[in-house]
Amino acid sequence: MQFVEAHGARIPQIGLGTMTLKEDVCVQAVKTALQVGYTHLDTAAFYGNEKEVGEGLRASGIKREDVFICTKVRENNLTPENFVKSLDQSLANLQLPYVDLLLIHWNNKDIPFSVSIPALCKAKKDGKAKHIGVANFTTKMLDEAWAVTSEPLVCNQIEMHPFINQDKVVAASKKHGMAVVAYCPIARGKVQGSQEIGADALERIGKAHNKTVAQVSLRYLVQMGVCAIPRTATPDHLKANIDVFDFKLSDAEMAELKKLNATNMRVVSPPHAPVWDTP
Repeated sequence: MQFVEAHGARIPQIGLGTMTLKEDVCVQAVKTALQVGYTHLDTAAFYGNEKEVGEGLRASGIKREDVFICTKVRENNLTPENFVKSLDQSLANLQLPYVDLLLIHWNNKDIPFSVSIPALCKAKKDGKAKHIGVANFTTKMLDEAWAVTSEPLVCNQIEMHPFINQDKVVAASKKHGMAVVAYCPIARGKVQGSQEIGADALERIGKAHNKTVAQVSLRYLVQMGVCAIPRTATPDHLKANIDVFDFKLSDAEMAELKKLNATNMRVVSPPHAPVWDTP
């Protein structure tokens, strides 16, 4: 496994995303992932599966200190009192005294950063999170958050895959020394469908390396220095998704995949999403 380092955090470059994984499916996916070599788990209060993620961790037999665990506080809990309640519930669900990374899941435009960011910082100061960061933040939001934070924000978790251009927000994250963590790194499987513009390029490049389209998409992100958290509960896919460190895309292949960004296919944009940066 390779890592991305940011402000003292050492984030495994491939992790397991768990959104929509429920009940025993989630427990088994987490257990299997850890047993086949994953060391990075991503969950959130909103996913409703923190108990199962914790159960999968314990069932795996892998030591807690060998696993990097991220959870998130959602946009309706960003006032100080609600933030503490949400985090304490998350830790109770996970049956853990702390998480390695705690994120603001989505911003709430009605709660100023001067309120939400100190609440996030307090979680670190209280020892409930080793590191803190944000998710779904735009370039403007990053600058505003950094202006009021007392602790380093180690990452910005955003949607990222070959079919979306995130150059501006990636550059802004790096300007602040932050890691970028990509969710939906294979666009929820859409990279595998020939109906998507450019999917044939992914297939052709995959064949050249004897890799799947999903593995090519993940390798593209890895070579860009981005972490990725693909979600799957299928054992074969769990193994394949971390098997991306034994091949390298050429400069020409990377350039060809970069051109696919022009598709600008955003998979996730709920009603509470910010006004996204335009390419």
